[in-house]
Amino acid sequence: MLHWLRRTFAPTGPDLPDVPADQWIRVEARLPYLDFLAPEDRPALRELARTFIATKQFHGAHELQLDDDMLLEIALQACLPVLKLGLDWYDDWVGIVIYPGDFIVPRQITDEAGVVHEYDDTLVGEAWAGGPVLLSWQPDQLAAEGINVVIHEFAHKLDMRNGEADGLPPLHEGMSVERWAKVWSDAYARFCADVDAGIDTGIDDYAAENPAEFFAVMSECFFEIPDLIEQTWPDLYRQLSLFYRLDPAPRARALYPPAA
Repeated sequence: MLHWLRRTFAPTGPDLPDVPADQWIRVEARLPYLDFLAPEDRPALRELARTFIATKQFHGAHELQLDDDMLLEIALQACLPVLKLGLDWYDDWVGIVIYPGDFIVPRQITDEAGVVHEYDDTLVGEAWAGGPVLLSWQPDQLAAEGINVVIHEFAHKLDMRNGEADGLPPLHEGMSVERWAKVWSDAYARFCADVDAGIDTGIDDYAAENPAEFFAVMSECFFEIPDLIEQTWPDLYRQLSLFYRLDPAPRARALYPPAA
């Protein structure tokens, strides 16, 4: 183990990590939503993950010991949103810092009176514009279905490609900014109303925090529970499908048909 780590700290050249077949099987078994991809997409995802590992710098915080399975699991999830977009979408930063559980980031805010307030924010992940992605590693955490910290933070990175995260990433040719804005604003308003009314949406309430978090949470759900998004938010699903150039819902329904 740990035979990749020297390479990840020197992201030069095409030297990609070798991944044995049993390791792919072991790590991918922890990510069952990868089965929602078309079979022909799996080799491409694996190749992207190998390149991602070779070209990014991984750092374990607070003496966290990284191993190859951890790197591969993170890389597969990080590469899923750019499977059809390409790793160029991640070319403006290199660092990934992995914490052993939740971590604390000091914050400062200035109120309307000009008074500065300092506080500690407990996080499970954060993406910095032009800087690293911070992730928590909690293999024993029983996370709710549809919640994926890695996909969430890397969706923020895509959103930041054209400035601050605001729920509007750079759209592809042929996609309408006006249509995107209407679909997302309508869906966000509806979601916030549902949360305020105490309705169980099946989606993390954190999505109501702001439009940027709504995009990141819905991106998680698009990959992990796409059939729910397509059924409940069809216009939103269509926009996500156009942006990520994927359509995972049909295979999700085929693998996990709804109960009769």
